[in-house]
Amino acid sequence: MSGGLYPISGSKLYIGGRVTAKGTVTAADFAGAEWTEVGGWANAGTIGDTQEVGEQALINEKRVRKFKTTLNGGTMENQFVPMALDPGQIKFKQAIDDCVPYQFKIEWGADCLPSDDVTISVGEPAVVTWNSHGLVAGQPVVFSTTGSLPTGLSAGTVYYVIATGLTANSFSVGATPDATTGIETTAAGTGTHTASAPPAGMTDMFYGLALPGARQGGDATAAHLRAWSIAVDSNIIEV
Repeated sequence: MSGGLYPISGSKLYIGGRVTAKGTVTAADFAGAEWTEVGGWANAGTIGDTQEVGEQALINEKRVRKFKTTLNGGTMENQFVPMALDPGQIKFKQAIDDCVPYQFKIEWGADCLPSDDVTISVGEPAVVTWNSHGLVAGQPVVFSTTGSLPTGLSAGTVYYVIATGLTANSFSVGATPDATTGIETTAAGTGTHTASAPPAGMTDMFYGLALPGARQGGDATAAHLRAWSIAVDSNIIEV
């Protein structure tokens, strides 16, 4: 999209699996994650680190000096249309009842992503053929298929274009944004494969605690919404 402007409209929120809490995560902590989109997302809360600042008064300078301390990912306060049969909302409710963090992923401006049918070779590394793809090294790529992907790749997993072998019409993918070695495939897949490339820097991945919230009231013409928040419990990976 020209100018690097992306609307909130079309963004997607996903919930992954339950995880062991830790404050620092890497892209590798999300490899192989099974994502479920949370439907009915009506209002997105803010998300991102803020930093606490400590202070110390100095006698000789007659000034209060400041220093950086801890980071806080904050709590993302969202609103959803209640959808009792939506798989993502069902999973979110399960996460609310659980006492541990879950994986979360947000694709901002997801409906602006380039997507096309591709072929994927069997080899070390596998080569993805996508004519005039326009992708760059480090850009995230997600595969889907009507059948099964070549062995070594998983549908819905975030991979990353690597610089090695990158041409105008083909590329290989690694498991992390800074990967230099492409993923090997060992057996051919079936069906039609599709690659989607979320805009670089517009995907957030993090660990978080799913929190309950109140149903929204209002007058007769107000839409019925419910509040569910996510307390960010790790750093936020931007890819």
